[in-house]
Amino acid sequence: MATLIRPCTPADFDTVYAIVNDAATAYKGVIPADRWHDPYMPRAELRAAIDSGVQFWGFEMDGQLVGIMGVQPVQDVTLIRHAYVRTSHRRHGIGGQLLHFLLAQISTPTLIGTWAAADWAIRFYEKHGFRLVTPEKKDRLLPKYWGVPARQIETSVVLGDQRWFDEHVEGRK
Repeated sequence: MATLIRPCTPADFDTVYAIVNDAATAYKGVIPADRWHDPYMPRAELRAAIDSGVQFWGFEMDGQLVGIMGVQPVQDVTLIRHAYVRTSHRRHGIGGQLLHFLLAQISTPTLIGTWAAADWAIRFYEKHGFRLVTPEKKDRLLPKYWGVPARQIETSVVLGDQRWFDEHVEGRK
């Protein structure tokens, strides 16, 4: 089985869209009902994410993209955005490989936002060295770096890597 991690191109747009919306079905019935919609991420929202600087990377298996993860430099941090693995390919280490690969490319503190009710996502990131920030910091970080609506701030968490905690919690910033 041949695997490859590579940057996604404009030709991958439909596949990225399909992966996001297939994998996001895990949120249905878990996140607040007023935050769920079908499709979970409409095409225009995906296009807006890309236009705002999210660079998607894909995990390719036997020539097919089966997982994606975005990175977005914003001010003094890098955000991991929209991390999804096809339902049919979960629990094979694809997300971990993508995250490890991307973190090796990032030189700034890294933050990840996810739904508070998505306990599996929180555990995944904690397993890879991220820690939850305090609710007070989360309430400041989400509007600063993500610009999400108030309702999403209420229902989300933010995790930071060790670099972020070193610079922003332990008195440096």
